[in-house]
Amino acid sequence: MDAIVTETLQDRRARLLGPNMSTFYDEPVHLVRGEGARLWDADGREYLDCYNNVPHVGHCHPVVVQAICDQAGTLNTHTRYLHEGILDYVEALTATFGPNLDTALMCCTGSEANDVALRMAQALTGKTGVIATDHTYHGNTTAVHQLSRSNPPPGGYWDNVGFVPAPDSYRPLGGEAGMAHARAFAAEVEKQIAVLEEKGCGFSTLILCPFFANEGFPDLPAGWLDPTVEVVRRAGGVVIADEVQPGFGRLGTHFWGHEKIGFTPDIVTIGKPMANGHPVAAVVAPRDTMEQFRSNFRYFNTFGGNPVSCAAAMATLRVVQEENLQANAADVGAYAKSGLQELAKRHECIGDVRGSGLFFGAEMVLDRTTREPATAFTKQVANGMRQRGVLLNFLGRHYNVLKMRPPMVFSRANVDQVIETLDTVLAETPLA
Repeated sequence: MDAIVTETLQDRRARLLGPNMSTFYDEPVHLVRGEGARLWDADGREYLDCYNNVPHVGHCHPVVVQAICDQAGTLNTHTRYLHEGILDYVEALTATFGPNLDTALMCCTGSEANDVALRMAQALTGKTGVIATDHTYHGNTTAVHQLSRSNPPPGGYWDNVGFVPAPDSYRPLGGEAGMAHARAFAAEVEKQIAVLEEKGCGFSTLILCPFFANEGFPDLPAGWLDPTVEVVRRAGGVVIADEVQPGFGRLGTHFWGHEKIGFTPDIVTIGKPMANGHPVAAVVAPRDTMEQFRSNFRYFNTFGGNPVSCAAAMATLRVVQEENLQANAADVGAYAKSGLQELAKRHECIGDVRGSGLFFGAEMVLDRTTREPATAFTKQVANGMRQRGVLLNFLGRHYNVLKMRPPMVFSRANVDQVIETLDTVLAETPLA
């Protein structure tokens, strides 16, 4: 895209939306169209989207687009009127969970869902203390912003918030992987519970992404969270599973991240991908939990569960199921990991390959022996991939883990393009 046009758009953003509005890449992309796993910019250049989980079943999927159009042309209102759309969707959604997670509250964003989940935990326990990892993200309401160590809230943290070190399978807590690592994490949670109890706020909940996505999606075995869940429940607390990133079949082996790691959460939150980009989210909980929340909080959300949102969400869920996209994620994700492992044989900068289904990536290091993070290098690689027409990004405690989380329609041919392009970019980018 013309540099003058890009600069003009950035100037307008700063003037109209305020300063410090972040964009991806050193040279931002001006997108105008999408289809499946492909995007096009204002100059007509095509990109392979290996990053966006919001268009879960692919950009502009015709089934979802048609569902939105049909419902928008019929009726859109809120949940103080009766409508079968929200009931049909919640019935279909809760059928994907275990038997205890049988009710849902609809809202608009994952941030709202997590905010509500914290209040549910408070209603259940009568306490307010919250524990999160030290490199997570759960949204941007006032309450959930308190859970971010990477973006500290102005004025500091509330006394009822505690943090534990994020799990890291490449550099495990205590120096030993597997269940020793699991017990070390549980011990950190137990310490924070004691701190919150001593402060007087008590311990209410541990909130986590069961795939630990923002922490760098460490490779953790089934059962890894068992010691932690035992600690939480022994203390009278609840576990909130934030499934915004790993849910809806993305991990391939299971429909939900908590199923893959092997536990049943007390409350589940979902958002972004559930309606393929239409703003909708939900909190899923057992019936008695929902009853206690409804009794303690007069919660109402004007747009949450509106007929158009529910039509979009229902269409997305049906596409995932009818097009066998979970199976596709398992097959294509395994193929992608294999390709990255082959790259690691040629590029010493790849310290570790990890992921599950269509959430995969590689940790970049300056030295495999010391495992020193290659933070600046990783950013250069992401920008190099963008320049060559492949969109991905990076995250992790040291921001040195290449993150690939494409739409669920991603194919083996798409993976081949990613691997070939990454091979070229790694070869031409100086490791420093």
